[in-house]
Amino acid sequence: MSKKAAVKEGKQGTIAMSVAMQQLMLPLVLAMDATKQGLLSFVQQMGMAVLQELLATEAAMIAGPKGKHAPERRHHHWGRARTAVAFGGRNAVIERPRVRRRGKRGEVTLPTIAALRDGDPMSARVAEQIVLGVSTRGYDRSLEPAGELETRGASKSSASRALIDATHGKLAEFVSRKLAEVDLVAMFIDGIDIAHHSVLIALGVTIEGTKVPLGIWAGSSENHVVATELLQNLIERGLRVDESMLFVTDGGKGLRKALRDVFGNRAVVQRCQVHKLRNVKGHLPEPRRAYVARQMRDAYQSKTAATAKKKLLQLASWLESNGEDSAAASLREGLDETLTVLRLGLPKTLRRTFSTTNAIENMNGTLRRVTRNVKRWRNEAMIRRWVALAVAEAHRGFRRVKGHMSMSSLVAALRPSVRTAA
Repeated sequence: MSKKAAVKEGKQGTIAMSVAMQQLMLPLVLAMDATKQGLLSFVQQMGMAVLQELLATEAAMIAGPKGKHAPERRHHHWGRARTAVAFGGRNAVIERPRVRRRGKRGEVTLPTIAALRDGDPMSARVAEQIVLGVSTRGYDRSLEPAGELETRGASKSSASRALIDATHGKLAEFVSRKLAEVDLVAMFIDGIDIAHHSVLIALGVTIEGTKVPLGIWAGSSENHVVATELLQNLIERGLRVDESMLFVTDGGKGLRKALRDVFGNRAVVQRCQVHKLRNVKGHLPEPRRAYVARQMRDAYQSKTAATAKKKLLQLASWLESNGEDSAAASLREGLDETLTVLRLGLPKTLRRTFSTTNAIENMNGTLRRVTRNVKRWRNEAMIRRWVALAVAEAHRGFRRVKGHMSMSSLVAALRPSVRTAA
């Protein structure tokens, strides 16, 4: 046998063995799937049986044993009724016992039924599925099979109504939270565009380095009015403004004016260095972008603000001498505010944390992921509800800022009286 024929025969043998293995494994896989479905059906049936037993016990506790004479009875059994209760992300239809007040009209609601109705776990389940990327249209298919249970409430429209209820709750919790007890030392503020609306989001940082979502505000653009309304809303909810605070922003003029109007000299502003670098590069031809970006990064990594400013001004002069006047003007604009963290003398890790808006950009990334399945934005209220849902999801994964062990240096730099007392 030739070498080529031997190789061909070997390949054919491997293929035949693979097919044989698949045929042997297929019954096992099917058996595992059947076992899973059977186990799920068993658990569902047992859960329903336990629920029925619990309801029967509650009815007997209120109206006494069924079929036995009780002269002092104040309630009596009154047949059964079909009721939908939340179960496994759907509403399962069960038959429950009914209890009626004796001599009076009106049915008594069993405690378990009242708890199932008040808890409304379905809204929470829908919200959880949505933030994981499931659309309302695909919600039903994302749930475990219902087996023999009679269910309802997993359709697209039902999931949409449950989601609206859940997001209303998230929004109400978010925008009404009192801030009097939150001791902030820094705040990130950034905007994101959704359906021709600009949504401003404020993320606070406490003196322990904990990130706290503070508020959202939507408007037609990221202008002075929208920014002022956001800041005033935070103050109305108890935000303390008697001490200086570091504000990290993207450099928008409207937001800068709002900070000056609302906080005055207590607002210590750090312009995002990444936004500044991006703006300068936008004025340059491709061949010069890498060099200018490298020079700017080198300047921002200087040990002192004076050294960094000197390097940046030299770069601006070089740009002007090479005919890049617009890039030079962009670099000079707000230059001092890009070096605030250097002037405050913060440790390197903490300086890197507060020199950009990356902390809030990560939250914006979660927002984009959560809202990607929305095909039609109806109004501003819908935008605010979805943003609140996304912020709540992002908050679950929050950790303290990098360099949080050195937060005392930021507090001392912003509040000299605290440093003196220490």
